[in-house]
Parts: sequence; structure tokens; C-alpha cells
Amino acid sequence: MSTNLPRDLTLYLLARFVLVGAIAWALSLTGVPLLVALLIGLVVGLPLGLLLFRPLNARVTAGLAKRNEKRARARAQLRAQLRGDSAGQPE
Repeated sequence: MSTNLPRDLTLYLLARFVLVGAIAWALSLTGVPLLVALLIGLVVGLPLGLLLFRPLNARVTAGLAKRNEKRARARAQLRAQLRGDSAGQPE
């Protein structure tokens, strides 16, 4: 799953920004000034994106957790090697 992390993260960010843009665009069509529409789009769109894109959010979260787990394991192995522990060295 970590091989798809960059793709999933990019899709998730783009989807949320498109949602904010769509809300701002819809508000600007109704006569709301653009800056105000963008601010309202941010306030409404970002939390709404958490609900609408929940499956994609779950994939990104799982990928980040897997990557962090790998990094923690590598860091622990390096520390063990620096201490001179034989347990930290792969066999």
C-alpha cells in the first residue's frame, strides 16, 4: 500500500481543493464576492471533504502509518547497530 501513497495523497489533496473550488465557484455565481466565496469554500469544503472522501482518507492514513512503521523499525535497527547489539543486525 505504501507504493500507492504518493498517488493516493495527491488524489486526496486534489479532490479536496476541487471541492473547495466548486463551492467557491457556486457561491460566486450567486453574487458572493470571490474572496468571501473562497473563505466560505475553505470553511465548508475542508470538513466536508473529510466526509465525502473518507475511503481515500483511510488509504492515505494507512499508507502513512505503514511508512512510519517501516521508518521506526529502520531507526531501531540503526540504533541497535550503533550500540553494537547483534540483535539489531539482520541475519
